[in-house]
Parts: sequence; C-alpha cells; structure tokens
Amino acid sequence: MLGRFIKGPGDPKVEARAEPTAALAVVPAPSPVAEIESYGDDFLTLKVELHRHLIDRFNLTALEIASKDEILVEIRPIVREFVRARAVPLNARELDLLTSDTADEMLGLGPIEPLLKDESITDILINTHKRVFIERRGIVEETPIRFRDEAHLLRVINKIVSAIGRRVDESSPMVDARLEDGSRVNIAVRPVSVDGPLVSIRKFSKNPYSLERLMAFNSIRPPMIELLRIAVQARKSILVSGGTGSGKTTLLNALSSYIPSKERLITIEDAAELQLQQPHVGRLETRPPNVEGKGEVRQRELLKNALRMRPDRIIVGEVRGEEAFDMLQAMNTGHEGSMTTIHANTPRDAISRLEQMVGMAGMPMTHDSIRAQIASAIDIIVQTQRLSDGGRRVTSISEITGMEGNVVQLQEIYHFVRREVTAEGKVVGDFRATGVRPRFAQEAATLGHHFAKDAFNPQVAL
Repeated sequence: MLGRFIKGPGDPKVEARAEPTAALAVVPAPSPVAEIESYGDDFLTLKVELHRHLIDRFNLTALEIASKDEILVEIRPIVREFVRARAVPLNARELDLLTSDTADEMLGLGPIEPLLKDESITDILINTHKRVFIERRGIVEETPIRFRDEAHLLRVINKIVSAIGRRVDESSPMVDARLEDGSRVNIAVRPVSVDGPLVSIRKFSKNPYSLERLMAFNSIRPPMIELLRIAVQARKSILVSGGTGSGKTTLLNALSSYIPSKERLITIEDAAELQLQQPHVGRLETRPPNVEGKGEVRQRELLKNALRMRPDRIIVGEVRGEEAFDMLQAMNTGHEGSMTTIHANTPRDAISRLEQMVGMAGMPMTHDSIRAQIASAIDIIVQTQRLSDGGRRVTSISEITGMEGNVVQLQEIYHFVRREVTAEGKVVGDFRATGVRPRFAQEAATLGHHFAKDAFNPQVAL
C-alpha cells in the first residue's frame, strides 16, 4: 500500500499522465527545514507549507480516486516527519487533527482548502498557478500558497465545475460557478486568459450577516437600521446600489431577514448567492448555453416565470440587462416590497443605469415613460461603498418621491460624511441625518411602525 500515491524519482511531471492505479516508488523527500522558512505561530501557514511539501511528492492523478482512509495511511508518516523536523510542538491529538485536515485538503480543492475554511477571508484571487491573493477585512494581500504547475490548478478547476455539471476548456474558456457552501466562483482559462487560469472566489459567511452585525463593523447606525426595517415591513421596494465588492449582496441578505416568514419569496440570480432564512423561498438560477449554444435560460425568462409562481415578493440578485423592465412591471403590479441590487456609484447613477437597462428590453417607450415607471416602482435606494481603507459603509439612504417634469425626484434621508484620513489610511467619518423625514412615515404609522423622535435630527450624531 505504501508508495501507491508517491511520485517516481525520474519524472516530476508523472502525475499528469500516469495511470491512477499505478504504484510508484517512493522518492527521497527533501528536508522540510531546508524547504521552508520560519512559521512563527501561524498554524494556517504551517498547513499551507505542509500541503505544498506533500503535493511535491504525490501522484495527484492517483489521489483523485483515493479514499480518505487510504490517503491517511500514506501521509501520516510524512506529516510526522515534517512536524518533527520543524520542531513544531504538537501533541498526538493535534498531530492526528493536522493529518486529517491535510487529507481533507488533498481530497478537496488542494492548496486553497485552508483559505476556504478561514472565515475571516472574503475573497480568494488566483492569478495563474504562481500567485494567490486573499482579501481579509477589505485589504488584499498575497499569500505564500502556490500550485505546483498549471496542470495542478486545472485539476482543481475541473473539480469545481464538474460538481455543478459545467465544463471549462478552450471551447468554453469562461464559467461562473459556485461551491457547495454557496461561494461564487468565476474562472477564465486559456486562450482568453493569456498567462494561465484566473480564478476568483467570493466567499459567503456560513452565518448570514444581519444589519445589527453590520453595525458592529461600523457600516451602518441604529436609526438607519430602523428606517430600513420599517421600509421592508411596510412593503417598500428597495434598490441596493454600489460598486463591485461594496457589500450589496450582504446588505440584500440582511434586509431580507425583516420580511415576514409567512410571505412567499422567489429569488432570481445568475449564480445562487442569497441565503434567505424564511421557510417559504423558491430559488431560481440562470443557465448558460451548452456547447451547441442552446439551452440558455436568462434572468428575464426567470422573472416572467416567477410571476406565475404566486410570489409575494421577488428578490433579484442583480439586474444587469433587459430583465429590469420585467422587474419594474412586477413591482408596479402587486409585488411591492421586492428588492434587487445594481452596479452604480451614486443613487442618481443607479436611476440612469436602470433607465438604460429598461431601454435594452426593446419596448416602444419614451424616456419620460421609463422614468415614470422607475419612480412608481422603486421607493428606497440604499448606496453602499467600499472605502479606501477597505471598510464598507452604507453611504446614503435616499427615497424616490416621484417625478418633477421629466426628472425623477430623490431626497436623501441619511448619509455618511467623511472627516479625514489618518496617517494609517483609516477613513474617519460619521453618519448624519439630512433633516428630511421619509414620505412613507405616515403610511408606516398606520401599520404600527413609528420612528424615534430624533431619528431625523441633523444635529444629532447617529
């Protein structure tokens, strides 16, 4: 049994073409002390380097058909040798745990498996097999993780896409996929990726964020939370606007937690990311065309179908095309309280982008009629932004109050005011009310929802 998965000494690339069942001779292992630098107390770094040490010795193709028990038998003495040579103070239980975790990583997504398990990491960015970056607390940093070669990275990529019935190769070099935990994956390979495969993984917390949890990160303040809670429960349609990585989907998840559990919700997404907690949720997801260019299902078709599924509210992960027209129609015809997100830098830009998307539907509508549809359908625009220090803030909450001439009228209720940037690059600022009360406050009062006395006082820091 021993040595079944170990590479032969004569060919470092043997794993790319060897038969999976071929027993290969053990190659003398390089000294772990000479191979790696000091770890300090970073256990994650220890696991990463141990994984690199192992993949340099193992036939990766053979490992694909191995069970965890078989891998444990093979790697246990190698892990023990690695830890002893490094003088890492581990007891027997910790050594068994490290061995088991390492086996899981070899059966999982290889070198990036520790990163997927680290809940403090929000993004994993793989720039070919040579470099791996992560985002933690809004800051992007490079890691010591490497794949052995491009073939090794492609094996991990194929493991991701095959799990959801997709494929990625020269004929279909780009794919949007998701992992079992809901994390979103975007992959580009040759020929569109010039230097080698590019992989972006957007992770999602196992415990969905609430607005109260976002408040702990100073992303929002209590009066703003109360305004949004009342808006959701009063069935006001909400558009979350922001740039890439600004926290739009996280905020949409948090807002959805205020929807009453008795309502039927239908979610529509390109790649399923939303984590709604209500019991009555139907999830729809787009489908790309197959190799023959057939079978594509777009968001617009899903929206039309969702209207026949008797939803109380429709939640669209992100509008980015002609489906915006059908979404506005739904919000105007009995599905008030629906929500979606859009890429835009300001609330006014969000309205302009929405107008352009409705025009993409090809309907014979004038600009004035499109704007009237938007003003009638959308009640609240929440603007999110990722600041220069990596922090994410709700920088504006605005209400659409109707039309004046041919202009959609906006009134800002809360906004984030930047004061300064410290020498360490930290953005300092506070949240303020503008002094404007929302127009739906009276309607909300009839439903039993009341705002605090000083909730909209511009002289009071939130």
